[in-house]
Amino acid sequence: MNFELKTLDLHAAATHKTDALIILVSAKDKPVKSVLAQLISDARKSGDLDESPAKLLSVWHPQGVSAPRVLLVSSGDGSARVVRQAVTAAVALLKATKPTHITVCLADASEHRLQAAAQAVSDTSYVYTATKPSAKASELKRVVLALPTAEKTKAAQHEFALARAQVAGVALAKEWGNRPANHATPSHLAQVAKGLGKKAGIHCQVLGPKEIEKLGMGSFAAVARGSVEPLRFIVLHYTGAAKTVAPTVLVGKGITFDTGGISLKPGPAMDEMKFDMCGAASVLGTFEALAQLKPAINVVGLIPTCENMPDASALKPGDVITSMSGQTIEVLNTDAEGRLILCDALTYATRFKPRAVIDIATLTGACVISLGHVRSGLFSTSDDLAQDLFAAGEAALDPCWRLPLDDEYAEGLKSNFADVANVAGRDGGAITAAKFLQRFAKDYPWAHLDIAGAAWKSGAAKGATGRPVGLLLHYLLGTVKAK
Repeated sequence: MNFELKTLDLHAAATHKTDALIILVSAKDKPVKSVLAQLISDARKSGDLDESPAKLLSVWHPQGVSAPRVLLVSSGDGSARVVRQAVTAAVALLKATKPTHITVCLADASEHRLQAAAQAVSDTSYVYTATKPSAKASELKRVVLALPTAEKTKAAQHEFALARAQVAGVALAKEWGNRPANHATPSHLAQVAKGLGKKAGIHCQVLGPKEIEKLGMGSFAAVARGSVEPLRFIVLHYTGAAKTVAPTVLVGKGITFDTGGISLKPGPAMDEMKFDMCGAASVLGTFEALAQLKPAINVVGLIPTCENMPDASALKPGDVITSMSGQTIEVLNTDAEGRLILCDALTYATRFKPRAVIDIATLTGACVISLGHVRSGLFSTSDDLAQDLFAAGEAALDPCWRLPLDDEYAEGLKSNFADVANVAGRDGGAITAAKFLQRFAKDYPWAHLDIAGAAWKSGAAKGATGRPVGLLLHYLLGTVKAK
């Protein structure tokens, strides 16, 4: 869909031609005299529109207004979080009417309100169609985000560019997260990356099994050997600054389907293991957004991608494998495979002499138990990096929460037969997984985002969320200002 930014006060909005006019109403607003201002005043006096967040009143063909539908929505305290709730409620109500053009009127764009509104429109109107011919794509083609004065519109240009880029990045991550595993193989992800490599400022390299063997990525290769789908190692470079500027490296887990391997998962909800590549999808989505924004930074994206399958050549419990770092790993559970592909990518990241490395992975069910589906788990060896990522998540409404990395948590990873085991006990499973990865990330500031609870939804709303593209994008843009 096409987003536009316009100047429309309530007087101009009344004559604006659109299928539906969404007006965010705050108690702080002092609207100029107009037919819409009177409509808002009457709705408040009658009690049909109170200050409860996302309280909604739909009016059909109000007199003196060009739009056939006007939705008045309370934006409460006006925060970005409530703006997102309000716009989500309005667009959800409109969805059945199949509008092609809607207009959202905001009081101002500060504190990422514009971004929250744009993302809410995109998320709520999203329809998956790639493998569902019976589904009709959203008919919404044009979205106008309107501010009341020319000064506010001019000041919001940067925020609007960020909003559009984030919407595009989240949409790409969501789309590929949703595709079934037979339509989103490692080779398919490589093709998406090659497509990004055609955009200005981005270079893409894709390595296959022979190159991985030559690099000594024995841990990554071991996970892939049970599948007929060949592994791929995707290397993306976004260059927006001088080559001497150290890059931030993003490492995305790309298990395109996870059966658990020989340590086979239970059948119920196993179909959702197509979402086990959402870390990889978030890296692809972030690069899509970078290509649009063109910030003056350097970013490297590393995506180890393969399937975890249980055929005769598959990795077995008790096997000992050798990682790219030279450390040997006793595989006690083949369902703890994400860390086995990530550890080699973390070693590979050292060659870029990075300013920081962030890995993103649907890594543990234990993180879902700890934090539910609201916040991603955050682990880091750097307080500064952790603080910056936390702040970025809050700004993007894509929150995370820091969990500990005390050395004592690594005790359970000791092995009698290798340098390290790939799992410890059940207790603190998200933390012990992070402790495993930490062994391979000692040469740079490092953070790990466990997005197992945030990357997708189950039930009636089943589907990928596109997280944490927003968090990553806000963090990366913050590094521009920090230089």
